[in-house]
Amino acid sequence: MDRSELARLFRQVRDGATSVEEAVRQVGTSPFEDLGYAKPDLHRGIRTGRSEVIYGASKTAEQIQGIACSLIAAGQSVVLVTRLDAEKAQQTEELLAKDARTKTTKVRYDEISGLMVVGDMPAPDGIGYVVVACAGTSDLYCAEEAALTAEVCHSRVERLYDVGVAGIHRLLSYADVLQGASAVVAVAGMEGALASVIGGLCACPVIACPTSVGYGASFNGLAALLAMLNSCSSGTSVVNIDNGFGAGYQAALIDHIQTRG
Repeated sequence: MDRSELARLFRQVRDGATSVEEAVRQVGTSPFEDLGYAKPDLHRGIRTGRSEVIYGASKTAEQIQGIACSLIAAGQSVVLVTRLDAEKAQQTEELLAKDARTKTTKVRYDEISGLMVVGDMPAPDGIGYVVVACAGTSDLYCAEEAALTAEVCHSRVERLYDVGVAGIHRLLSYADVLQGASAVVAVAGMEGALASVIGGLCACPVIACPTSVGYGASFNGLAALLAMLNSCSSGTSVVNIDNGFGAGYQAALIDHIQTRG
């Protein structure tokens, strides 16, 4: 349950659609559930505004299914799972379909980003929109991780893909889109120059996300990371290599900065 779901529950009590007892039951759940192998944080959304996310790498399909079911049973309307390969995603989806708590819940898997969304995608309610721009098609895995994360976090996303500095006219043709954004995620590997260029075009915060795309002296994204950390464009922050999730999450927080209660 996050803050928007909590507010909706309170409105239902006010309007008589939900009893006080039912509201107390939903809000009064333990802050976490001890599953043995994991302790899902059931109140994170109430504290921070955004609910628990499941990191899928190194977890089994059974563990992911168990955590997701725990969160949904506690009232979380959508669960994001990161870093899933297609095989584990299929296994997880089959397990969710067999569980009474989630058998009718919509499940969507995006193979490009490796993200799974359990539940309905929320409607955007930010102050504007988030732009996710990536330098090349090879960076799409990370760009889509950022874009889908921001969408799960209630932001509208504009995607600008294959707009790297080697053909800078492609990026400049979207100057109006960049200028109107609440936040921009700039995803690039190789030398990572895209973030600095975008930082010089935008009035909003820019989150630079280096990718491991490249070879030789790119050192699996280290060159792009160092270039972004040394950017002379004011208002540019940097996340870790291939951390599209972190970049998209941060952008969505910025997009909602004036809407928090």
